[in-house]
Parts: sequence; C-alpha cells; structure tokens
Amino acid sequence: MKKYFYSTMLICLMLVVWEVVARIVAVSFILPSPIQIIEKLFVLKGPLLKEHLPVTLTVIGIGLTISLLLGIAVAMMMHGSKLIEQAIYPLLITSQTIPIIALAPIFVLWFGYTIWSKVVVTILITFFPIAIGTFDGLRSTDKDFKELFQTFGLTNHQIFLKLEVPSALPSFFSGLKVAVPMSVIGAAIGEWLGAQSGLGYFSRRMMTQFDGAGVFAPIVLLSLIGIALFMIVLIIEKFFLKWRNI
Repeated sequence: MKKYFYSTMLICLMLVVWEVVARIVAVSFILPSPIQIIEKLFVLKGPLLKEHLPVTLTVIGIGLTISLLLGIAVAMMMHGSKLIEQAIYPLLITSQTIPIIALAPIFVLWFGYTIWSKVVVTILITFFPIAIGTFDGLRSTDKDFKELFQTFGLTNHQIFLKLEVPSALPSFFSGLKVAVPMSVIGAAIGEWLGAQSGLGYFSRRMMTQFDGAGVFAPIVLLSLIGIALFMIVLIIEKFFLKWRNI
C-alpha cells in the first residue's frame, strides 16, 4: 500500500481544493463540490444502480468481449501471414485517425437507440489497443528460441502455444489495460449521444436540467467502473505472469 500513498495524498489534496473553490464560486449547477456530488449519488442511487448501471455494464461487457475476440483473431492472422499484415495493419492505423465521437451519431441512425449503437462505439475504441498489443507481442518472440524449438522438432502449432503465446502475454495485457478504461469511455460516449438509458444518458439528462451534481454523479460511477475493471485486469495479469515477479 506504500506505493499508493503519494497518489492518494495528491487525490485528497485535489478534492480539498475542488471543495474550497466550489464553495467560493457558489455556482453548483456549473461547479458542484465533491460533497454535493456524493450527496446526489445517495439521492439518485435507486435509479442509477437499478436502472442505468446494468445497461452501461452490459454495453461494456459485450463491447470488450467482441473486441477481445476480434483483436486476438486479427493479431493472429497478421502474425501468420505477411500479406494479411500488409493489408490490415494500415487500416488499423487509419481507423484511429477518425474521431469516434463523430461516428457515434451515424451508428444511432443505423442501429437506432438499441444497445448495439453503443456497443459498436465501444468496440471501435477498444479493438485497436488489443489487436496491436497482441500483434506486437507475437512479433517480439525471440527468434533464437524459435529456432531452438524447431531444432527440437516441435510443430508450428506447438511453438505457437508454448513460445509465442507466453511471449505475447505482457504486450497483450498492456493493450488490455489501455482498452478497459477506454471501454467505459466508449460506452459513455455512445449513451451520451443517443440512448434511452445508461449512465451516460443519465448524465446528459441531468445537464438539460442544469443539475451539476446530477451530471457528475454518474461520471463518478463510470470512473469507479473503470478503476474496478483495471484492477481486475491487474489481478489476472499477475496470475498469468507470475514468472515476471520471480
């Protein structure tokens, strides 16, 4: 816990400064204080936790799952074929130059206010770091070890499972740690621009009512979701990469 001491102290200091400034400005619909936001969370906990939180978690879960499957599959195809790499890799890079927030309204037109318009936004945001992280990990496999495995008579399939996959895990988890917080952002953007439920939608609805604390309350929950998912990935990473701590 010692390594988190200074960051915790900095966060506490920022919250104190925020509280003082908010009380001095005294314009709660623009800058609510942390205490006002916490109070609003308790007031709105019923609809937030029972109605909107499950919707957002569903979007994040579906989006991340599809991104994982597609990202790993695309990375494996690029690693297995130079032709596929040359065809797909530039498209992956180009896809990141397109502002997702500009595409989100188009997805609403295509899919309506269903969950899939939000899922597509989440996939587009999270797919890239997973695919690139996995591909870079597979590509970074030590060639000397690979030649040694081939000398021992192992097949390409065995080399892939016993050497390339373990070598790719650190990069894969690095990409996943980037993708997980971004999945929360993707879900929130999708819900903000077109939805009938979800934390992003609720935040936008509170904005139309000039309720500053109500706008921040679901944002706090979104932040907590992102932190919780990130910690889960860290735990899984430590389990699979025990050898790095030896």
